[in-house]
Amino acid sequence: MISIDDSAVIGIATPGQGQRRLVVKWLQLGVLALGLAGLFALLLVLSRTPGSEAFFPWVDFFRTALVIHVDQSVLIWFLAMSGVVWCLNTQSDSGLTGIQQAAYLLALTGTLGVALSAFVGDGSPLMNNYVPVLQRPLFFLMLGLFAVGIALQSLLGLSAGRGLSWSASHLPSLAGFTVALAFLVSLGALVTAWLQIPPEVTGQSYYEYLFWGAGHTLQFAYTQLIMLAWIWLALHSGVSLPGRSRWYFWLLILGIAPVVLVPVIYLLYQTVSIESRSAFTQLMQYGGGLAVTPMGILILIGLVRARHAEAVERPLRRSLWMSMLLFFAGGAIALFISGINTIIPAHYHGSIVGVTMGLMGLAYLLLPKLGYPPVSGRLAELQPWIYGSGQLLHITGLAISGAMGIQRKTAGAAQGLDSLSAKLAMGVMGIGGLLAVIGGIIFVWLMLRIFLTARTAQV
Repeated sequence: MISIDDSAVIGIATPGQGQRRLVVKWLQLGVLALGLAGLFALLLVLSRTPGSEAFFPWVDFFRTALVIHVDQSVLIWFLAMSGVVWCLNTQSDSGLTGIQQAAYLLALTGTLGVALSAFVGDGSPLMNNYVPVLQRPLFFLMLGLFAVGIALQSLLGLSAGRGLSWSASHLPSLAGFTVALAFLVSLGALVTAWLQIPPEVTGQSYYEYLFWGAGHTLQFAYTQLIMLAWIWLALHSGVSLPGRSRWYFWLLILGIAPVVLVPVIYLLYQTVSIESRSAFTQLMQYGGGLAVTPMGILILIGLVRARHAEAVERPLRRSLWMSMLLFFAGGAIALFISGINTIIPAHYHGSIVGVTMGLMGLAYLLLPKLGYPPVSGRLAELQPWIYGSGQLLHITGLAISGAMGIQRKTAGAAQGLDSLSAKLAMGVMGIGGLLAVIGGIIFVWLMLRIFLTARTAQV
């Protein structure tokens, strides 16, 4: 059995002062992104309120706000937390280097600029998969700045691979290395698609093809990230993991292995082709669960055998439980996908929110390591339950509605809610979504309260 006492190399070592400042910056950037996502979720509701046109004179502000909400809550939040992991693996304690400072400032500017672009300029929103866009120069400029910042920071994360001895003693460094590798391959896929797409392909189809391969590849980065978060949450919440640390090391290698096929797909098929889209779908379908499934089973065994969590460990343990439940519920729902209905968003909402829940737990875990007091109290203990149970209700309602034939990306009368059972299913979805929003607000509030009121050693 592996415990935090037996295997401190797998746990999170307390960073030095210079390294700590860098980690805090990226962690605060992630919380900022989630806070902005929550703000735009509120604007989504307000924009559909009668009389709201006096406050939201923009055409189709609902979808505009939805674009920003999705990009902030999935893309920017996840990659900012990747930056946290890369910084934790940085060996130097000399403070911020020029590259690190530039990477952070570019990412921060991009995050704020993407949000600002909802209110500046003209250009319709496009709800393409993975990275929905606003067809506005400011949006693309700010998204580009964020990408450059993350790319710079990922190169530093990739450099951690130089010191790997390919042994279990370097598991956190390996995880950070694989997350960086998957991100950079995703960036290469994006550039390749941009070069290959014919000029006659425009509008939503253009961005669908542009982000299809890169978006699928990026999911492997998120999976590697959440596996590391699960290991850390388990070990730091009193869970002894079965087996040897080497098992977890090789599972991380297995998890990143499918990414080597990404360049092969672009060599075999043109970006704008059915074959390319199917290849990426199958890559994620058959490769996405290779490592995370056995990893989840091992951690589940440890959770079932674990003693009751102490008060300070409860937010971590509950975040781990809800993260795994949501992630694998999303994966199970994928087995029932048939046609273009709401089973599809039920699947990806489950898995994506499972990652979000795990990263929320990681944020809680890091606070004491960074000189802040741990989250504590009834609200902190309830937050994972509120957020997680809300999302479970949300995806359950979506999955049942999809089984009844309700189509995705529809609203209002277009949904065809003719039967009582369909209305009840969508009602469950709405109640669950509301609970999840409340849980997200509580998380941001808990983090902001600590950031703003606690006196830390590095500030």
